[in-house]
Amino acid sequence: MITQPYFQTIEQLSHAKKIPSEYIPACHLIYSSPATLSYNSPGALGFGVKRAGLVIPESVMLLISPASCGRNSTILSAQEGYAKRMFYLLMSETDLVTGRHLKKIPQAIEEILEVCDPKVVVLCITCVDALLATDLEHIAKQCQEKTGVIVVPSYMYALEREGRKPPMMAIRQTIYSLLKRDRIDPRMVNLMGFFSPIDSELIDLLQAAGLHTINQVSTMKTLEAYYTMGQANFNLVLDPESIYAAEDLKKRLGMPYIELPRLYDVERVHRLYHLFGQAIGVSLPDESYYVETKEMIHRIDLTNKKICIGEMCNANPFELACALSQQGAIICEIFANVTDYDKPWIQRLEKTSSDTKVYTGISPTMIHYEPREDIDFVIGKDASDYYPEVPAILWNAENQPYGYKGIQGLYAEMEAIL
Repeated sequence: MITQPYFQTIEQLSHAKKIPSEYIPACHLIYSSPATLSYNSPGALGFGVKRAGLVIPESVMLLISPASCGRNSTILSAQEGYAKRMFYLLMSETDLVTGRHLKKIPQAIEEILEVCDPKVVVLCITCVDALLATDLEHIAKQCQEKTGVIVVPSYMYALEREGRKPPMMAIRQTIYSLLKRDRIDPRMVNLMGFFSPIDSELIDLLQAAGLHTINQVSTMKTLEAYYTMGQANFNLVLDPESIYAAEDLKKRLGMPYIELPRLYDVERVHRLYHLFGQAIGVSLPDESYYVETKEMIHRIDLTNKKICIGEMCNANPFELACALSQQGAIICEIFANVTDYDKPWIQRLEKTSSDTKVYTGISPTMIHYEPREDIDFVIGKDASDYYPEVPAILWNAENQPYGYKGIQGLYAEMEAIL
């Protein structure tokens, strides 16, 4: 009988030939603890599929689902301020068996158009239609022809979270699917990756380098403004989940992209900006930010501070652990699932923190988890749930920290706690 929560050390994960099945949600039952309830579904709090799809300006969403998903969505949409843009087509038991609900979608869209005037209707289906193999793209085209409004398909498939195109990758492709490329502005760039604006020096650096227009889909207020993103010379991908969308734009529109991931290691940020500048033939004047950030890091002593890090924060927990362990912190525990993308960071972390325990918060064995008594502070909302009595930096605000300002913001919060 299992009486201990499952974990592996960073050293064990670094040398593993493949990711242990315990870290892969599709391989076992999921334990929805208080620490994971708010983010282990693509329909979750924050920017799950539904709210992310509504990033398309002047859009509404029609959720086609059983009543249980509808109830969940009404609560979340009310809490997070997008209830007036959500509409529901609930499925009966007969619908589940016959699929007749699909014939009701055009009528549902027409009823939406009677009460509001959206320019885009985003159709969102759930796991039920995944099992029914519903061809939503075909249905969306038929609805668009019949109603005259732009109709876009999206998928809230928790069942496919570990598949080739997980829901949060798919919705990013949906968001940019309406872009067209009638001309190219050589001094325009799109920032891809987040559903809310970034808090970063990056925009100022790009403009100083001669890129006069920096687009973020989250700041577009009208569909007309959104369409101008199709004129961008290239895309900057700030989050790996946007790679699929960037590849789609490259294939459809011939729009190239460059990966510029979020990092919390000041030296790597400095080097990344330098390499990026070289790649596009400009100089990014980041020296003042670099010096200021280094001075702040040196001022805050993390030596032997014991820290736990969760995955519900604006960071990759393994990359963040690398950055903090290099400053002398002891990373005791990480709460996160492990993906192939994390492997390089895990191998790097082994050099400075090989004994760190990595727990997967959704494992049923976590019911046996007991917190340590020697932790100085934790980072991440889920880590805070495991350590309710310990000072916590939630670090999950909607505006996304990035670059030097992201590092400075995190160190400012650590300084306040210490």
